[in-house]
Amino acid sequence: MKTSEDQGKVQDYGFTSKSPVQSEIKKIDFHAHIFPDKIADKAASAIGDFYNIPMHFADGSAGALLKTGTESGISQFVVHSAASLPKHVISINNFIAEKIKQHKEFIGFGALHKDMEDPESEIKRIIDLGLKGIKIHPDTQRFNADDKKMFQIYNHMQMYNLPLLIHAGDYRYDYSHPRRIRNIIDNFPDLPVVAAHFGGWSLWDLAIEFLRDTNCYLDTCSSSKFLGQVRTKGLIRIYGAERIIFGTDFPMWDAKEELEFLYNLKLSDEEMHFIFHKNAERILGI
Repeated sequence: MKTSEDQGKVQDYGFTSKSPVQSEIKKIDFHAHIFPDKIADKAASAIGDFYNIPMHFADGSAGALLKTGTESGISQFVVHSAASLPKHVISINNFIAEKIKQHKEFIGFGALHKDMEDPESEIKRIIDLGLKGIKIHPDTQRFNADDKKMFQIYNHMQMYNLPLLIHAGDYRYDYSHPRRIRNIIDNFPDLPVVAAHFGGWSLWDLAIEFLRDTNCYLDTCSSSKFLGQVRTKGLIRIYGAERIIFGTDFPMWDAKEELEFLYNLKLSDEEMHFIFHKNAERILGI
């Protein structure tokens, strides 16, 4: 029987944290949120409240993220922040652009919103700012991933070869259902798409149904504690390691634990290189 102290905790599904994190493989974290210092703790808390999951890090700042890289051996991070309102887009993109100039470890993804004015101009500005892709979170932004207004944005992104990192799945909502992501892929076959959380957080079987035979990538973040070792390894083999990308969902989880979990799956060296850096490098053109 759960006590009140257990409420909101995520069960640890049995991986051993004693196995050493292997340092010889380059590691890129493709999914890391950062926020301005003055709101970093409040923003991290809001994420935890949204998912009813305690944050591993109370501080969602760039400095805290860099510290995790030093401690875990992650050399680069794709950093971003979703815009909950259209008026937040420009300031978020300016913030991410500022941080990638300050920290060579950061690769920036910009923010967009369905209801913003003139998204093509902002996409051009995102490119000029040196950002390498776009992150959206339909569940928190409160729009369907395959809304027709978003199709106009995806069309511009495809034209400029800007990858899309999209939050995928949540049993509580329909905004980012895997079938909607499949609709994006079918309509924009040349748009590089990374569907977060193995293509559908809490909807992993549906993600297989809709995304298995596509060319999209899937990231690993916010999944290990829910899936466990056997199911995670099974998903990697179902999709193929050449489509899987490592991510931590900072500030939600501990990078060292996420790395240890994946290493404990005893994947082949080739699979680990794909997951930890080669797939990210292919998408980012680095």
